[in-house]
Amino acid sequence: MLFHAKQNSREQESSNGSSLCHGSNYVTVAAPNNPSLLPIFIYITLTLHHNTTQHNTSTLCLSLRILGLSQCVAMTAEVTAQEETQQRASEVPAEEPRKNVAAAKEEEEEKVLEVEESKAETMGKSSSYREESNFLSDLKEFERKALNELKAKLEEALLGHNLFDEKTEESKKMNEVTEEDNKKEEEVKKQGADEEGEEPVKEQEEKKSEEEEKSVEVEKDVSLWGVPILPSKGDEGTDVVLLKFLRAREFKVSDAFEMLKKTLKWRKESSIDSVVDEDFGPGLGSAACMSGVDREGHPVCYNIYGVFDNEELYQKSFGSEEKRIEFLRWRCQMMEKGIQKLNFKPGGVTSLLQVNDLKNSPGPSKKELRIAVKQVVSLLQDNYPELVAKHIFINVPFWYYAVSALLSPFLTQRTKRKFVVARPAKVTETLIKYIPIEEIPVQYGGFKREDDTEFCSEDGAVSELTLKAASTATIEIPTLEVGNTLCWDVTVLGWEVSYKEEFVPSDEGSYTIIVQKGKKMGSQEGPVRNTFRNNEAGKVVLTIDNTSNKKKRVWYRYKTIKNTF
Repeated sequence: MLFHAKQNSREQESSNGSSLCHGSNYVTVAAPNNPSLLPIFIYITLTLHHNTTQHNTSTLCLSLRILGLSQCVAMTAEVTAQEETQQRASEVPAEEPRKNVAAAKEEEEEKVLEVEESKAETMGKSSSYREESNFLSDLKEFERKALNELKAKLEEALLGHNLFDEKTEESKKMNEVTEEDNKKEEEVKKQGADEEGEEPVKEQEEKKSEEEEKSVEVEKDVSLWGVPILPSKGDEGTDVVLLKFLRAREFKVSDAFEMLKKTLKWRKESSIDSVVDEDFGPGLGSAACMSGVDREGHPVCYNIYGVFDNEELYQKSFGSEEKRIEFLRWRCQMMEKGIQKLNFKPGGVTSLLQVNDLKNSPGPSKKELRIAVKQVVSLLQDNYPELVAKHIFINVPFWYYAVSALLSPFLTQRTKRKFVVARPAKVTETLIKYIPIEEIPVQYGGFKREDDTEFCSEDGAVSELTLKAASTATIEIPTLEVGNTLCWDVTVLGWEVSYKEEFVPSDEGSYTIIVQKGKKMGSQEGPVRNTFRNNEAGKVVLTIDNTSNKKKRVWYRYKTIKNTF
């Protein structure tokens, strides 16, 4: 199957593919045979075709190779004076048609992006955002049966101290040693050995029995994320943890049991329980942070991939296999710190919300980053089942769709349904669907500021109003006492409105004070915070004038700080 692309009004078709033109260079591309990759292939081609440069041409080839479509790329170069003459001749009379073609391509590109985003939104809507119930009474019959079977297998393995394969081998060796000792003891008795000869044998037996008892105790005390996993201990969190493994394996008991065994083995071998106390330096600390909770109470983890655009930090994190292993441990540390905020009880919040910011993130050309991302995906999916409620990707660049296609085979369908994607213009709009605006960091359009001394969670709820097209709204903040300080936050989704702040005294004979002059607020403006200390009774009036033909959503909050003198 062939895909033909052209730049503006120029088209150079080939019998074996399509051509993306840049001067006299052409990239001939054959569309993939795999239909599932075709939408992404078309998207990449249209994006680069709309603004083709030598750099973008290289990026196209790289993206196609990442997708496993290297067979689709063929480079040709033709330099002829005749073509350049034809190009110059066609540019003069075809100015209007060229604009129309460019506009049409922009629309096509937007449609492709909208399709990709709608897929992500559909995935998010198709599965409930709220956590699945962990109450036994809410489980289906086959789910309860699977849980009981897993508990029985786990109980038997723990009490038989053979949860791990190596344990079984150790127990076999121990039994063999015990049998040999018994034989030696019988021989000693037959020979009529005295008490002095029997004493070392008895001491040896006592030591072995003590070691066996300790081994059994260790097996019984095995826990995961602070929850005992021996069912007979009766901890209410045990069922919650086991259900996560069952759900990750579609309630297939044997698969869930094997997954649990591998997770416990990996945690023991990698000393994961102590990773929260390790120091990875200040560099990686800027790459992620826990901040606030979402609308369902899930702790939110923000992953900022743009910091790896710094070459020094990039090499420090991914420059070698040893450094990538350290990066993986740091990533586990972030997960473990987030898990400490969870409540593994029926009805409790038992998963996190992950927000992945791809702004200024290194692209797919960075081989080391690609390797590390694949390792992280595999590690988290295999050892932290059902501990993430949603993955929200924001500030998504065009190459994300190519990389997501690359990672798709490594993800389960259950994980894919948790993905939400937002381009730069849709960041705040997307986040606010899942996170209250007072919990969204200010750099993403919310009210949450680091080490905020003005507002706290006890200062009252945020109010919202809808501003109709071509209308004006005012927000009034009254202050009847003199000498108080008023503080407020206000933001408009997408802004593109006129905004001003005034203090209007109660005394009609007094003058209105301009707190902030009226100005046009662009779409990239962040939330506004301001304060005002009144010397007479009155009110602060915030005026928002919407001159656009679209309605606007406005959020605001305020507080009065009383004079203590």
